[in-house]
Amino acid sequence: MALSISAVVLLAIIVFILIKKSGLKAPHAIVCVLFGFYLASSTIAPTINELTTNIAGMIGDIKF
Repeated sequence: MALSISAVVLLAIIVFILIKKSGLKAPHAIVCVLFGFYLASSTIAPTINELTTNIAGMIGDIKF
């Protein structure tokens, strides 16, 4: 399933506005879930996965 990056950006803006302006309600959560699915199928998904893996690794290496 191909999705243009503009749709992902549009959904990101919608999610941001919904969270800031009116709190997160059921319809807003649906938009957030759709954003996640579309973002996961975009070309930036491997980069996000690598970034979160690296951040988790850095947090795991912190010694208290």
